[in-house]
Amino acid sequence: MGARQKRPLAFALTWAAVSVCLLMRISPLRITWAEEPSSDRAIHLPIVRVPACAPISGVTYEAIPVLEPSTNPPASAHPDLNLALRGYRLAPGNPWKGFVFYGGDADPYAPRLTDLFADRRPPTFANVYQVYEWDGHWPGSFWPITSPEVTMAGLAAAPGEILYLPGTFQPNEIYIGGYQALVLYAEEGRLTLKYTREDNVVWGYTIHLEGICVEPSLLALYRASDASGRTSLPGLKVRQPLGRARGGEVKVAVRDTGAFMDPRSHKDWWRDVPISGNIPMQWAFGEPWFQAHQRAIAERLAKP
Repeated sequence: MGARQKRPLAFALTWAAVSVCLLMRISPLRITWAEEPSSDRAIHLPIVRVPACAPISGVTYEAIPVLEPSTNPPASAHPDLNLALRGYRLAPGNPWKGFVFYGGDADPYAPRLTDLFADRRPPTFANVYQVYEWDGHWPGSFWPITSPEVTMAGLAAAPGEILYLPGTFQPNEIYIGGYQALVLYAEEGRLTLKYTREDNVVWGYTIHLEGICVEPSLLALYRASDASGRTSLPGLKVRQPLGRARGGEVKVAVRDTGAFMDPRSHKDWWRDVPISGNIPMQWAFGEPWFQAHQRAIAERLAKP
């Protein structure tokens, strides 16, 4: 076959690839043609790269019933659910970007943050942040939380890598079928997850994820559930895909009974990661957030 005969074939194969990409909702391709191919050259089709916010193939989601009435004010306007209303800043003073150790009890029902990534890798703390406190009055006033000194961690990620629901160290089903968390709030770039079925952050663990691409079908289910009165909200099972990393960092904040915790705490969220050598000791026994966490652990362990 001569060079002029191969050019129509190349166009045909290329447009076939483009058509498939459009059907799969993959972002437009950049196609570069080289010089007129000679008779002994292969035809190179464009490389198809999955965009960071592409849907996740094969995932499905269901809503599960909540135990408390709908939140007030609405979730999108509630600083406990929509973290964008609080905001956060880079933690000043160059805090340690690694594991730290706090004394006290460890909770078997705490979220296991290694589950967030497919390979359960040890985290790389790219940045550390301080979430803003809210005075509890709507719309309210806000100021940086300084104890603990870090309340959000930016974990290094590959853009587009799939993220999963962190399970708990000891399985804790909140609804039949293996559900372990409830989606309290969702928009394109953030999620708020609750490890009980109350529509608030008052009791139990809450995780905020920022800088992500929420899976489109999960977002659609949340919006439909929210519009229908929030009597049910999307439930998630352990290691169920929930979205993708939007860029090179996924931001994670953890709360217990509403109080923001230190996401670097090895004993609490990362104790399945082996450590070598010493890690910095943090003294917090007199701090209200630490005391609230220890009381909540004792109450959870006291339940039959």
